[in-house]
Amino acid sequence: MSIFSKILSKIFPSSHAETPAQGSSGPIATERPNVAAPAPAAIPQVDVEAVLNGMASQHAEKLNWRTSIVDLLKLLGLDSSLAARKELASELHYSGSTDDSAAMNIWLHKQVMQKLAANGGKIPDDLKD
Repeated sequence: MSIFSKILSKIFPSSHAETPAQGSSGPIATERPNVAAPAPAAIPQVDVEAVLNGMASQHAEKLNWRTSIVDLLKLLGLDSSLAARKELASELHYSGSTDDSAAMNIWLHKQVMQKLAANGGKIPDDLKD
């Protein structure tokens, strides 16, 4: 399971359907002409801020998930090591130098927030850019 998939599984309920933004190839076409495909089920939007704030309120350590990818990963109970963050950067197609961990961490946090939004997450306005 990819690191981003692990992030999704920690934030979204298990009933949250996989969407093309997660990497699904979508339905496979069949040889049945003139048969309308069923409309995809609407994916309920998940309030990411509420979920993460709820988790943070139960966490022993004060974590700033709003700005720190390390704290976000810790809050979710995931590996926040540099090696794990480099793996996540590779998974999300980071083109910068992974030796510049500060720049990589900022980029990772923004990308994760964008991808959560693309997968049905409601992201606070201040975290969208």
